[in-house]
Amino acid sequence: MGDIDPYETKKGRRYRVRYRKPDKSSTDKRGFKTRKEAELFLASITMSKATGDYIDPAAGRATIEHLGPLWLEKKSTAKPSYYRSLEIAWRVYVLPKWGRYPVSGIESAAVEAWISQLIKGTAPRDRQRGNAKTVPAAEPLSASSVMRAVGVLAGILDDAVRAGRIKKNPARGADNLPKKETTKVRRYLDDDEVMRLAEAIADPVRSTLVLVLAYTGLRWSEAIGLRVRDVNPLRRRLQVRRPLVELDGIFHEGEPKSWERRSVPYPAFLALAIAHLCEGRKLDERIFVDEGGHSIRQPHVESSWFLGGLRDAGIERLTPHDLRHTAASLAISSGANVKVVQLMLGHKSAAMTLDVYADLFPDDLETVAERLDARATAATDVGKMWARVGIGTT
Repeated sequence: MGDIDPYETKKGRRYRVRYRKPDKSSTDKRGFKTRKEAELFLASITMSKATGDYIDPAAGRATIEHLGPLWLEKKSTAKPSYYRSLEIAWRVYVLPKWGRYPVSGIESAAVEAWISQLIKGTAPRDRQRGNAKTVPAAEPLSASSVMRAVGVLAGILDDAVRAGRIKKNPARGADNLPKKETTKVRRYLDDDEVMRLAEAIADPVRSTLVLVLAYTGLRWSEAIGLRVRDVNPLRRRLQVRRPLVELDGIFHEGEPKSWERRSVPYPAFLALAIAHLCEGRKLDERIFVDEGGHSIRQPHVESSWFLGGLRDAGIERLTPHDLRHTAASLAISSGANVKVVQLMLGHKSAAMTLDVYADLFPDDLETVAERLDARATAATDVGKMWARVGIGTT
């Protein structure tokens, strides 16, 4: 079972517990002020070994600073943009706060206090990338940023649970996690506005890119990743294979999720423009490139060609990603059902499409009622039916 031995210190008598771990090796824990405390500890060790819940104290002394890079390494095969967001959350928010903590020394209450600090913008962070010096954050974090930082810590501690370093993950189930804003107002262009924007840009490559985004629903990364081989002019289809993501000025070719690999139709009026971009190019060459043959960078700055086009077309400011929302709006207004829109956009499920674009379907409730009324009245004389059951008669 184990032994309890007293020993003398400058502060008085203390007790040491000697016991065997499940692997039969010997260890001890000292510093108990009373024999009762030592007996309770030994009893808990004996019970945990009997139930299979024993945690080696030495394993729990591994720090977050040590385990974090191992967890990040497992995520290195993820999409570059996603991995980048995890790496930033780890380095800027998680490491400065928890790096020196042993996994067994993190408590749920401390994690919730940290979450509150992130929300308020008072949590320590590494503001100078690559510098270990930490300073208070200057502004509150968005709900997404807070959840990503907490998710990184929770992922590291999940690994610690699986490795038998701790019994329970203190970063899971926090009561004060912020909720993402779900009432964002989206900006949709109509056909006339899309055409005005394309005309205002006046560059054939960028104008065609705008039209492709607005009428196919491709993401920016998917569109600029298109190669000549991805165009099927006979069926008027674009094959989404290898999106191109820009991170810190460098393009990374990624792999779409399984449900995002898809063949997307484009309208006939785009056939000539797309064929013009493919003309004279090899199958492996990209379609949307600038004058120097480089992939077009996503516009962000105030002086970008995209914002200039919006200004010249007299259109309220929006982002290139809003053209994806426009494509959904135009498809739905053209009579496409939710399943077709899901496949076009590469959503995982039709439920996701409905959640994202619920605001585009409200009129469908009235349309359904009108169609059901037309079917019923065409099939029978509803007035006579009501008379037979005694409704509408005196």
